[in-house]
Amino acid sequence: MNLNCFSMDHFSLKGKKAIVTGGNTGLGQAFSLALAKAGADIFCAGMIEETGETRELLQAQEVNTGFLTIDITRPGACEQILNRCVDTLGDVDILVNNAGICRLNPVLEFNRDDWDPMLAVNLTAAFELSREAARYMIPRNCGKIINICSLFSYLGGRMSPCYAASKHALAGLTKAYCDELAQHNIQVNGIAPGYFATAITEQTRSDPASNQRILDHIPAARWGDISDLMGAAVFLASRASDYVNGHILVVDGGYLVQ
Repeated sequence: MNLNCFSMDHFSLKGKKAIVTGGNTGLGQAFSLALAKAGADIFCAGMIEETGETRELLQAQEVNTGFLTIDITRPGACEQILNRCVDTLGDVDILVNNAGICRLNPVLEFNRDDWDPMLAVNLTAAFELSREAARYMIPRNCGKIINICSLFSYLGGRMSPCYAASKHALAGLTKAYCDELAQHNIQVNGIAPGYFATAITEQTRSDPASNQRILDHIPAARWGDISDLMGAAVFLASRASDYVNGHILVVDGGYLVQ
């Protein structure tokens, strides 16, 4: 056993090529920036057109970048994303399946028009992108796939049965892909964010009763800041996590312990 073989270089992503879906906004932008700060070149793919902010943030890290606005649910889109990334950056070492949507409706009003698009974005796209990424990773015997799960990979979901179902399924997909790809030195893990202060949660945070109800359930007694997720992404994308596989890393301030 040689303890000196470990160094902080194990957290470096210098020279790595990463795809982040939904990487232009919100949590995805934070994941993109975190990997760039660690040295990775970044390819953002998603359904929201890049406005210039994310490009500016990434280029300030002096890394190579690529952007593709695409409907990730249409046939052939996932293969196109991988091909464009390789054409732009030269390879793919890291895939972050971050893109996701949530639609709210009571159970009796929640129909296939709500259900089908959510499954397509939250689950099917991650399944197809991971498969396409593995085609590049397996021959090189290395790679990192990170699925952005949720607390609702563990909990029920009022008003959005599909969100909970898709995030439970994404956690299962993470474990299934690990079971098959670990032999190729590919690590497949997930991150399950808790309650974070983002535009999506602004309405809940602005209501005193709703805000306090959430805070009362978080031992850390605060909403998460997006920066709280950045270290988790770098860890799971780096050599430091080479023996971590099939794991869902919960970043929630302790929400699940209560």
